[in-house]
Amino acid sequence: MNVDADLVRQQIAAILQGWGMAAPGAAATAALMAETDLLGVDSHGISMLMMYEAMHEAGQLKLDAEPRIVRDAPCTALIDAGAGLGHAVSAMAMNLAVDKAAVCGLGLVGVRNSHHFGAAGLYSRLAAARGMIGFVTSSTRMITMVPTGGAMPVLGTNPIAFAAPAGRHAPFSLDMATTTAAVNKVKVYDLKNRPLPEGWVVDGKGTAVTDAAEAMKILFSREEGGLTPLGGKAELGSHKGYGLGMLVHILAGTLMGGSFSPIHQRTKKPADGDNIGHFFLAIDPKSFRDEGDFEDDLDAVIDVLRATPPADPAQPVQVAGDPEEANRAERLLAGIPIPPKLEEHLRAICARVGVPFLLVDKAAAPRA
Repeated sequence: MNVDADLVRQQIAAILQGWGMAAPGAAATAALMAETDLLGVDSHGISMLMMYEAMHEAGQLKLDAEPRIVRDAPCTALIDAGAGLGHAVSAMAMNLAVDKAAVCGLGLVGVRNSHHFGAAGLYSRLAAARGMIGFVTSSTRMITMVPTGGAMPVLGTNPIAFAAPAGRHAPFSLDMATTTAAVNKVKVYDLKNRPLPEGWVVDGKGTAVTDAAEAMKILFSREEGGLTPLGGKAELGSHKGYGLGMLVHILAGTLMGGSFSPIHQRTKKPADGDNIGHFFLAIDPKSFRDEGDFEDDLDAVIDVLRATPPADPAQPVQVAGDPEEANRAERLLAGIPIPPKLEEHLRAICARVGVPFLLVDKAAAPRA
């Protein structure tokens, strides 16, 4: 079914409050998760509730956590998330980085002791919406990336997001994992019962796995095998994805005091938090260019890129952020798609939490 975005927000907020999150935090988190689904990043929106439920039941999530600033300087700050979900604290951190950049030209805010924060691109887009360049990285809980030449995973998907404001155009917005695909994209293929593209997941011998259900077992239940680094294999540059994954961890994990999961899991107790670290950088273009010049030049660059003759006339050249903007426009009208398997999971979560199931197909919903 296709569900109105407001209903998706309401459903997420109801479940989060049912787990014990205060209404303001639940509303902020739900808005960010629903926005992720509107952008077409189905892997990081409402479908994340299944993982969050498991973490909540294990006692890992402190849903009543209150983030606190533990270090503060003119252009930098560090926030302790209190072992809560990462969405609201990440929006707080990026907004603080933008505030500092407005004064100093640059603002860098880190977060430690956090959990999953959804799609990294949410927060770089937030900076661009306020006229700043935004750069975001995050360490990860899951150990899923098999390094080039390895048989077992040692890193996570370790995302990078970058957004820059334009003038006539929507912001340039890059949001990528440093693996060939994100774990949660494998989950989406499994929910839709679709085979995986070859090269996303390999077993312990380096053989490609295309069965999504089998891939989920490798990622969640087995020690060997996992996601390939960006590039897939050495001949296609997987060492670059592996290196980028390390860059992300050094900035978001090591620098901010976040844990490195292969080390953290040696001593971690079941109810311990993941201590994920996040990195948020904001840059004010006016520190380097006269007001409006950066945006005008970026518009011109985007014009040239989109005017590139396409190999397939039916598929014009796009820039990062174009597919998400198109998805958002379409889904605001048609609704957010909820496949049957996900609907079944969400109904079960609502029953366990004791909150109503609110999702209704947009075509069947009563008109105002």
